[in-house]
Amino acid sequence: MMHSETVANYFIQKSFDTGVELTQMKLLKLVYIAHGWHRGYFSTNLINDAVQAWRYGPVIPDLYRKIKHYGRRPIDAPIDNYGVPGDGSPGNECPDEQTLALLDKVWDVYSDCSGVELSALTHRQGTPWDEVWRQSGGDNYRGAIIPNELIESHYKERIGSQ
Repeated sequence: MMHSETVANYFIQKSFDTGVELTQMKLLKLVYIAHGWHRGYFSTNLINDAVQAWRYGPVIPDLYRKIKHYGRRPIDAPIDNYGVPGDGSPGNECPDEQTLALLDKVWDVYSDCSGVELSALTHRQGTPWDEVWRQSGGDNYRGAIIPNELIESHYKERIGSQ
């Protein structure tokens, strides 16, 4: 497992390398989607943070607090005090090749989508966010945790339908 900020920095570095802009909304959704696919394929957590159901979709609160100052502006720097997976700094040991390949695949598939498009994707009826949002009363209770088992089940279904 990695810090969500470490995974976020991986995508931030990819954005620098490819010239594809990242907003905070897009980055939050990419980290969530990567976590979902990781749960679906490997039945283990990619990140060590809980995911919550907020109005605009699944959110990782600690990560959001570190990048919210960007608003809709492009992210122009990595998150301080967190490296990227495999850079050798404490807590950023090199993930296995399968995890790195998964992160690259998530980038390849989703990086051309906007934050709004990714938000819509994670808001679809029947998604983990939708189930938790409806069960918890939506706007009346912000911050319900989306269980990893529900995320895993959803992504395993998506794998099975490919």
